[in-house]
Amino acid sequence: MSGAVQTTAQLPSRANGFRIIPGGKAADPLDLLAGYGMTITLPRDRELHAQGDRAEFCYRIVSGCVRTIKLMEDGRRQVGGFLLPGDCLGFDALDTHDFAAQAVTEVVLRRYRRREIEALMLQHASLARVLREMAARELRAAYDRILLLGRKTASERIATFLLEMATRQGGGCPRECKVALPMSRTDIADHLGLTVETVCRMMTHLRREGTIAIEPGQVELLCPAALQHMAADPRH
Repeated sequence: MSGAVQTTAQLPSRANGFRIIPGGKAADPLDLLAGYGMTITLPRDRELHAQGDRAEFCYRIVSGCVRTIKLMEDGRRQVGGFLLPGDCLGFDALDTHDFAAQAVTEVVLRRYRRREIEALMLQHASLARVLREMAARELRAAYDRILLLGRKTASERIATFLLEMATRQGGGCPRECKVALPMSRTDIADHLGLTVETVCRMMTHLRREGTIAIEPGQVELLCPAALQHMAADPRH
């Protein structure tokens, strides 16, 4: 792993992000991981692992935000995605990490050795099923990103991104809600395949129209229906 991180011993079940009901019975297949791994703290902008590093560990986000990054040969950067509390990283990696991972904010994670997780999956079919479902959802999200980058306009990309972040944070569109955006406008631009100027211009346009309100580190969705129409998403 690149850079020093703070590590702590295993935390109580409530503190480490896993639910264990009285008597020690697992309430969720992922609770089987509670007795493994360690908690680490990564400072803001610190690299968790580099592109091409051996995939020795996998992680679950407890708090904070992580971005995944792919660097091109000419130095351009693609932000693959943003990981939020409850999201997992590296469980579907092969021998190496295709994307680098960096902390957007200070991040607390649970870190597991992949060989231990693989052994647990052989012993517990329920855990193997959950991790396979997670990989399938990530594959579906990758297909959605292909559509986003290949076919959607700048305004559609911004609207889709805001709605996605609201849904992931429990905003439950179409109701009004506040959405945390800890990442920079540059991060958003590199994620959506846009310039920073375009992202800023589109956000300003949405604010002037009364569709969103912009606050430090977050936006408030004032008219989610307008964003859904703009996103041109047939699911809405």
